[in-house]
Amino acid sequence: MIYQAVAALTDYAVRTGLVDEVERVWTINTLLGELGLDSWEPPETVADRPLEEILHDILDWAVQQGRVADDITSRDLFDTRLMGRLTPRPTRVIRQFRARYALSPQSATDWYYRFCQDTDYIRSYRIARDVKWVSPTPYGELDITINLSKPEKDPRAIAAAKAAPQSGYPKCLLCRENEGYAGRMNHPARQNHRIIPLVIDGKAWFFQYSPYVYYNEHCIVFNGQHVPMRIDRAAFRKLLDFVRQFPHYFVGSNADLPIVGGSILSHDHFQGGRYTFAMEKAPVEQVVSFAGFDDVEAGIVKWPMSVIRLRAADDSRLVELADRILTAWRGYTDETAFIFAETDGEPHNTITPIARMREGKFELDLVLRNNITTAEYPLGVFHPHQELHHIKKENIGLIEVMGLAVLPARLKGELTALADALVQGGDIRGDAALEKHADWAEGLQKQYTFTRENAMDILQKEVGKVFATVLEHAGVYKRTDEGRAAFLRFIDAVR
Repeated sequence: MIYQAVAALTDYAVRTGLVDEVERVWTINTLLGELGLDSWEPPETVADRPLEEILHDILDWAVQQGRVADDITSRDLFDTRLMGRLTPRPTRVIRQFRARYALSPQSATDWYYRFCQDTDYIRSYRIARDVKWVSPTPYGELDITINLSKPEKDPRAIAAAKAAPQSGYPKCLLCRENEGYAGRMNHPARQNHRIIPLVIDGKAWFFQYSPYVYYNEHCIVFNGQHVPMRIDRAAFRKLLDFVRQFPHYFVGSNADLPIVGGSILSHDHFQGGRYTFAMEKAPVEQVVSFAGFDDVEAGIVKWPMSVIRLRAADDSRLVELADRILTAWRGYTDETAFIFAETDGEPHNTITPIARMREGKFELDLVLRNNITTAEYPLGVFHPHQELHHIKKENIGLIEVMGLAVLPARLKGELTALADALVQGGDIRGDAALEKHADWAEGLQKQYTFTRENAMDILQKEVGKVFATVLEHAGVYKRTDEGRAAFLRFIDAVR
């Protein structure tokens, strides 16, 4: 079996262009060496098979031989090492990317995205397991995904990671030092990972794809230095510089404060890709203007969060106005709207910015954020409130802001069980896993008659409504007459 798998993996590497045909013998010997084998028996026939199946066979063999522990982390470390031996050196990858970029930016990213799947850095077969649907709401069709592609560690892997020697290298999951890193029980292997150097606003940055791909061509653009996230004038300049270089992509940044920021605030980075989110489709519902910027189109977007959209042919004018808005917002307090710039010296106001090209012009969406907490809302006033935590409790970062809910894996099983309970009249409050959904479910029972045919469709639609409410909670200005008036007071305060 192992020779069949080695031959199949070699064929795969040649077929995808990871190695050349003239490197076939070298590839076989390299894989044999990694597997601790010193002989070769060529199989008579080798069938084309999906990469997942080939690696699964090799991993099962390695477990049987005692070379690999039988847990997901150990298996991932081992098969990434194998794929790393088949992945071209960084110089060759960079050379190919730049050659294709000379033809067009899209040609370069098309090739690089395919390459990252071929190397198994992006495990497409895991991404395919994610549960996805679209929910209609007053704000357009929101994307919902239950993330199943990021592997959950089993207890053995968790124990092994705890016992493993602690290391500060690489400093975080975004550092350039991850490229080619062998990994360990508490840090993923990246031997099959290749990054592309870029110059963004005159600084050394890098470009890669997210291994978890929450949306099409989900990329990460990150600083070559391990420095903290910061939203400032330079951030706006960098975002617009990126879309100038890659006009078929959007790019945005998480906010730079806890609660309203992303999961990694310690390393300056952006996220982008080739995908049209509901927020981009949302229209401007109220045109506004800023003194001295008659050449910049500006307006408030019809969106559950508080978004100012700017548009101009001259990107330097967008940087100038965005910086002015940010400066005003950092120091802005409106007690009647419960907006406080700071309390006890702790700053609260920041912005989540998103840049794109549209119809030949630069566009910048500025989402106003505030991370104040209270005794009633200890996780954040402008954060999903407690009654929504059964669906979404985590921070509302850039991806959610734009209209894509990344929901925890637990919901796949919980929604299935909840649908069964609603159809069969089960005891939802008496079920430890479902009890958190009981109030929501009882409300739905008053609206719908559940059957086996419609139960899951109803639940998915209602999850979309919950996510819309999540975004409304995260909006600093509510979509009421009072909220709109307060939003305009801030617009008037920008000088």
